Amino acid sequence: MVPQQSIWVPYGSGMLEVPALPGLSFDVVEPKPGLAIDLASSLEECLQQPLASVPLRELARGASKVCVVFTDSTRAAGDEVIVPAVLSELARAGVSAQGVTLVCGIGMHRPTTVEEKRAKLGDAVLRTYKVVDSVPQDHERLRYLGEHDGIPLWVFDEVVDADLVIATGIVEPHQYAGYSGGRKTVAIGAGGEETIAASHSPRMLERPGARLGNIEGNPFHELITTSAKRAGLRFIVNIVRDSLGRVVAIGAGEPTHAFAELVSTARNMYEIQLAKQYDIVIAGVGHPKDTNLYQASRAATYVYFAPRPVLRPGGVIIIPARAEEGPGQGLGEQRFFEALRRAPSPEGLIEELRNRATAAGEQRAYMLARVLAEHSVIFVGTSCPEAVRACHMRAAETMEEALQYATAVTRRDAEVLVAPHALLCVLRGP
Repeated sequence: MVPQQSIWVPYGSGMLEVPALPGLSFDVVEPKPGLAIDLASSLEECLQQPLASVPLRELARGASKVCVVFTDSTRAAGDEVIVPAVLSELARAGVSAQGVTLVCGIGMHRPTTVEEKRAKLGDAVLRTYKVVDSVPQDHERLRYLGEHDGIPLWVFDEVVDADLVIATGIVEPHQYAGYSGGRKTVAIGAGGEETIAASHSPRMLERPGARLGNIEGNPFHELITTSAKRAGLRFIVNIVRDSLGRVVAIGAGEPTHAFAELVSTARNMYEIQLAKQYDIVIAGVGHPKDTNLYQASRAATYVYFAPRPVLRPGGVIIIPARAEEGPGQGLGEQRFFEALRRAPSPEGLIEELRNRATAAGEQRAYMLARVLAEHSVIFVGTSCPEAVRACHMRAAETMEEALQYATAVTRRDAEVLVAPHALLCVLRGP
């Protein structure tokens, strides 16, 4: 962590400058740099020598129905390279193209477009294989897998009915699961709405252990691990990226072992100890997570729900994000927006959602309301300022305008922390 004079943060696919206003002091934190690897060649080695598993080609031999669950467009999981390589191994194992279904685990996000599937998989895969989105609300297309900790487990039938389930994913900090990864792609990405809603309810999210960066004793992590195992997940291929978007690690094999190996790598990169608290945090997001308010608002909750507090009381969080899709186009995103829009105050929404069953998507409104009850959040350069204000936040056209407001509610000589890649940071206050 070093002081900077010229500071830039991600804004869409570009960058936005943070002006060094007089009287303010700035510190910048970044995940530790990684050593870039060649994904294609490293993937080939991983598939031949997976962790705690026989090679995929051997594992798939004799299977007549294989399901590959991949991530949607909000996750840069390297699917464009990984999925074709996995399919090649399946073909070498004797699995026909007709015996393979590719499922995009959309969770409660909007369905993916043909263009997004093409970008993820390529034309050749789309022409040859069955590619579908999961359908969280169609009970006729879901399979019940029993309960875990009182929560019903539902997963898309294309997944559960397969002889072999494989999942892709990206291991990075996650608000509830500790770290995202392969089991989440199946359990939540391909999960049913009832499971998603119950697992993301305030009852779960307020439990000890369900925290950013935490795996041990994390009830959310345990739930999705159980669900994915019951759904038949036997092999994952996951990556870790650094803050420059470069792939720095890849792991393939038995889900628990491969995931644990990558979490160890991710922790060394992403977890950052701070020497002090700050008045203002500028939390960068960047493409593709800043395309809507639902995703981009995670930056505020990552700061607020850090393992130890980062902001001083009454501090301000600034998020540069164009949010060209507004609140978001999926049902979960719309529920997030409506819950905040109709709430008289963040405090009122917290009380409401603690005392009734929540629908999938409303958990993000609840978490953001927790932030807003104590701190101001400002979106900079957003294309949907009215939606931002409807969610009890402020909209500023420029970073300078946002900083001027922030210092008006904190102090003129405010200390500012800039986290250009806030969703890749597990910040620990002093």
